[in-house]
Amino acid sequence: MIWRKLHIDCNRFAYDRLMTDRRNSVNTMQFPINAHRVVQMNDAVYALGRSSSNGTLQLIVRGNSTGFHGEQQDDVLLCPLDAENARTLQERLPWLRPQPLGSRLSFGFGDRIGLATPGHIDALRSADPAGRVAPIFAQQSVRENQRLNRTPQEVMTAAVWSLFAEDWRLPWGADADHVKEPEHLAPYVAAGYTFYTIDPSDHVDNAAHTDDPAVLRSKCEALPWDILETTYLSLCEEYCGRTIVAEKTMLHFDEETLLRALAKYGRALAHTLRIAAALRIALGGTSFDLEMSVDETDTPTSAHEHFFIANELLRRGIPLVSLAPRFVGKFQKGVDYMGNLAEFEAELMRHVAVMRHFDCYKLSVHTGSDKFSIYPILARCAGENVHIKTAGTSYLEALRVAALRAPDLFRQMLETGRTCYEKDKKTYFLDCRPERVPPASTLDDADLPNLLDQFDARQLLHVTFGSILTTHGTALRNLLATYPNDYRSALRDHFARHIQPFVQA
Repeated sequence: MIWRKLHIDCNRFAYDRLMTDRRNSVNTMQFPINAHRVVQMNDAVYALGRSSSNGTLQLIVRGNSTGFHGEQQDDVLLCPLDAENARTLQERLPWLRPQPLGSRLSFGFGDRIGLATPGHIDALRSADPAGRVAPIFAQQSVRENQRLNRTPQEVMTAAVWSLFAEDWRLPWGADADHVKEPEHLAPYVAAGYTFYTIDPSDHVDNAAHTDDPAVLRSKCEALPWDILETTYLSLCEEYCGRTIVAEKTMLHFDEETLLRALAKYGRALAHTLRIAAALRIALGGTSFDLEMSVDETDTPTSAHEHFFIANELLRRGIPLVSLAPRFVGKFQKGVDYMGNLAEFEAELMRHVAVMRHFDCYKLSVHTGSDKFSIYPILARCAGENVHIKTAGTSYLEALRVAALRAPDLFRQMLETGRTCYEKDKKTYFLDCRPERVPPASTLDDADLPNLLDQFDARQLLHVTFGSILTTHGTALRNLLATYPNDYRSALRDHFARHIQPFVQA
C-alpha cells in the first residue's frame, strides 16, 4: 500500500478539534490512507478515508481500537464500514446513537437505498440552520425491509456511517415503522431503534363507520375485553353524556358515538396494547417514543374517534408521543394532497384541538412527502407539534439522477416497474393509471427526467421500488456513487421545499 500524508478534508469543527485537543498523545498527523472527517475522542482518533490502493472507504482508528475489527497497518487499524464497527463507534461517540425525540417538530427521512442521508443532512442545514426540526435518519417499515431484503441493522448502519462522515452531532431518531405484530420488534430493538410506529390498521373495522347501532352493539360485544381490561359499562360511564371542550372545539359523546368509535377502533386499540406491552418487555426499561398509526384505512378518523383513541392509550400509561389519524382527503404515494383544502384545514383544526387538550403528543402525517399544498396549513395550525413521515421520495430522486445520467438504466427500471405494477400496488391506495405511462422505448433521453414529475409515472415507479431495486439496485447504487453530488443536491433542494414551511411559520 502506498503511504501518504493525511489530507484533512473536514469542516472547521473537526479541524479545530484535531489541532487543539492535546489531552492525549495519540498521533493524528499521518495515516496510510487519504483521510477526512477526523475526530479525536479520549484515547483514540477516528477518520474516514479511501484506500490509496483500491479506493475502498474505511474507518481508520489510531489508539485504543478495542471492539473494532480490520487490518492492522503499523499503528492504525483499517476497518470495514460494517455493522459491527458501526456499533462500536456508536459506543465511543455518543452523538451517533439515536435517542427519543419527544413531541417536538420532527421529520422522518426514509432511505430505501442507503445513500440518501448526506443529502438529507444538506437539506436540514440549508433550510433549518437553527435546528428546529428533529430528524429521524434511520427509518424503514417492516414492509419496506421485506421487499428490499434489508434488515433494521443494515438501515441503521447506513445512517450511522453517513452521520459520522457528515459530522452530524444534533439529536436524531430511528423509526421502526409500521410494526404490525409483536414478533416484528426484536431486530429493531437489537439495532437500537428509539421510535416505534405501531400500525394496527388491519384491525380497524372500516364498516363501523356506517353500520347501524344494532350492528355496532353486536360488534362491541365481541371485542377482546380481557386485553382492553375494561367493560362496556365502564366506558359508557366514562364517555356517554360527556362534553369535551378543546380550544374552540366541542365534542359531545352519546352512546352511538361511543359505539361507533369502539366498534371501529376497539380491536386496533387492543392490538396496540399487545405490541406496546411486548415492546416494554423487550426494551427492559429503556426509554422510547411510541406512535400509533391508523392512516392506512378506508375511512377518516373523526375528532371524537381521535379523542377516544388518545384517551384510552394515555390512561393505560402508553407513552404516546405521536398519533397518525386517517385525515380527510387522499394521501397517496409520491404526489401532492388530493382533496378540498378548506375541508382539510377545518378537520385538521379539530384534530389539533384534541391533541392540545392532552398536550403530550404530536400529530403525525404519513405518506407525508410531496404534500406541498398542505404544509403551510399544517405549520399554521399545528405549529411545532407535528411529525412528517416520508419514505419513497428519496428513492424517486435517485431515479431522477438515473434519468439524467444513465438513460438506458432508467429505461430498464421503468419497464420493470410497468411489468410489476399490478403485483406491487396491492398494499397501496393509488389513482395511478399505468396506461398513461409511455413505454420507455418511445421517449427521447431528454424526456426521461420529466417522467419524475408526471403523476402516473411517479406513482408507478414509487410503489414498484421493491421490484426495481431488487433487479437494478446494484447498478443504481454504483451510478449514485459515481455522481454523489448529483444525488446530494437533488435531495437538498427537494427536501428544503418540504422543511421550509415548518421553520418559517
